[in-house]
Amino acid sequence: MREPGAYLNSFARRHIGPNQEEIDAMLGSVGLENLNALIEAAIPKNIRLNRQLDLPEAKSESEALTELRAIAKKNRVTRSFIGAGYYDCITPPVIQRNILENPGWYTAYTPYQAELAQGRLEALLNFQTMIVDLTKLDIANASLLDEATAAAEAMALCHAVVTARKTFFVADNCHPQTIEVVRTRAKPLGIDIKIDNFSRFKFDNTVFGALVQYPATDGAIYDYTEFVRQAHTAGALVVVAADILALTLLKPPGEFGADVAVGSTQRFGVPLGFGGPHAAFFATRDEYRRHMPGRLVGVSHDADGRPAYRLAMQTREQHIRRDKATSNICTAQVLLAVMASMYAVYHGPHGLRAIAKRVHSFASKLASGLSQLGFEIAHQAFFDTIRFELGEKSSREILARTERSGCNLRRLGPHSLGISMDETTTDADLEVLMAALRGANVRDFEDDKLAGTEFQIPQSTVRSSDFLMHPVFNTHDTETEMLRYLKKLESRDLSLTTSMIPLGSCTMKLNAAAEMFPISWPEISRLYPFAPDDQTAGYIEMCKQLEQWLADLTGFAAIS
Repeated sequence: MREPGAYLNSFARRHIGPNQEEIDAMLGSVGLENLNALIEAAIPKNIRLNRQLDLPEAKSESEALTELRAIAKKNRVTRSFIGAGYYDCITPPVIQRNILENPGWYTAYTPYQAELAQGRLEALLNFQTMIVDLTKLDIANASLLDEATAAAEAMALCHAVVTARKTFFVADNCHPQTIEVVRTRAKPLGIDIKIDNFSRFKFDNTVFGALVQYPATDGAIYDYTEFVRQAHTAGALVVVAADILALTLLKPPGEFGADVAVGSTQRFGVPLGFGGPHAAFFATRDEYRRHMPGRLVGVSHDADGRPAYRLAMQTREQHIRRDKATSNICTAQVLLAVMASMYAVYHGPHGLRAIAKRVHSFASKLASGLSQLGFEIAHQAFFDTIRFELGEKSSREILARTERSGCNLRRLGPHSLGISMDETTTDADLEVLMAALRGANVRDFEDDKLAGTEFQIPQSTVRSSDFLMHPVFNTHDTETEMLRYLKKLESRDLSLTTSMIPLGSCTMKLNAAAEMFPISWPEISRLYPFAPDDQTAGYIEMCKQLEQWLADLTGFAAIS
C-alpha cells in the first residue's frame, strides 16, 4: 500500500503530461467524461491490449534513484588500459556542469529551425572546424552515431562514388567492433568484404574502397602513403579511421591522400559510459560532399546582412529525402559533439598537443619498463598503445594477475597483450602495472624506476601543419571566459527551459534531472565497455530489466 501523498511525489505526475484540470478541459472540448471514454472512442477494440503488463509498481523520484544507486554499485570501476577506441579522459568541470548537466543544452530540439538554434549551430560549426583542421580534409559533418557506424557510412560513400565495383577492403588491424559493423552493413548492400594485412593486399578492378586504422588497433603507427597511392592508381578510395588525439601529433590523413577520415571524439572530454553515447566525426574531400551522411552547418546571412548559421545541403538527409537519403541513421549525438568541440575550445591547440605528448610519454616510459622486464615490444612506433609479447607465458594467466591488481589489459593473442595510456594516466598507474607484471616474465625487474623515453614517432608520420588557429580555439582558456562563452551560446537557443518546442516528435520531452544526473556517477560514466563481466554486473542488470520490460510492452519475444 502506498503512503499518503505518494501520488503527489510520483515520477509520472512530476514529469509526464498535463495536470488533472488540463485533462478535464481537453476531455470537455471533445465531449468525453474521462480518459477511458477517450480510449474507447479512439482505439479500435481489435488492437487493444487485453492483458496486464508484467511491469513493476511505479516509483517516486527518490525511490527510483535509490534503486538505481543500488544497481550502479554493482558495477566495479577499475583502471582499464584496454584501448580499442575507448579511453578514459578528464571532462573539464566547466563543461560537465554547463553542458552535460545543463537542460539549456540537453533539452533543445534538432536544429531544423535555425533561428531557434544559433547557439548550438555555432558550437557544431566549431566541431566541424576542429575536424577539418585535425584531418586536413575539406569538409566535415556535425557528427554521427559512433566510429564503427561512421566507417560503415564511409564505405557507403565510396560505393556511391565508385559505383561499378563490389569489393571493399578492411585492414585486419582495425578495431574489432568496426570490422563487425562494416560487415553487417555490407551484407544487405551486396558488398564483398576482404579482410587482410594492408601491406599484403593487392588492389584490382573489383575494389572500390579500403579502410585502415591510424594508429592500428594494437597501437602500431604505419605510413599509409604508398597504400593510398596504390588504391588511387587502381581507381579505389581510401578511408582512414583515425584517433582524434593522435592527430595532434601525427600527419593528418588528408596530407597523405586519404579520401575520407572517420573516428570517435570520445577522448575529447566525453565520459566512457560503458561504450556510449559518443559523437563520431566524418570528413572528406569537397568533391564528395553530396554523398556525405549527417548534418552540415553552414554560414549564411540574415535579412540585415549579419552572419547566421543554418543547416546546409539538407536535401541529402532523411527528413527530406527519406529512403533515398545518404544515411538513414539520424542520431548524431549532438550533445556529445558539443562537449568535444568545447573541450578543444577550452584547451586550444597547445593544450591538446600537450595532452597528447603526455600520453605518448607515459606509453614510452611503460614500453621502456616492459623491455627491461624482458618482454618484447611488438612495434617500435606507437602513440598511446603498446603491444608486447609474453614468450611462453599465457596471456590469460597474466590478465588474471593484472585484474587482481585492479588493472584491465587487452588480450591480443595467446601470448600477447596490449596496454593503452590515456589522459588520466599517472605515475602511480605505471607503478601498479609494473608491479603486477614483475615476476611474470623471463627475468625479474631490478627496481621500480622506469628508464627514459626511447621510443619516437617516425619522422615520416609526424605532424608539421598547424591546427585550430581560429580565434575561438585561442581565446577561452580560463573558466571565466569559457563560462561566459557557453552561456552566450546557450542564450541563443530555444530549449524546454524557456518554452514548449513546436517541432518534432522523438525529442519532445523533458529529461528529468533525476534521470540525467546519474550519468555523472562514476559507476555509470567511467565504466569501460570491454571490462570483464564481473565488473559490469550493474549495467548487465539494467540492460536485462529494460529488455524484459520492452519485450512485454511490445509483445515481441526479445528486444536487443
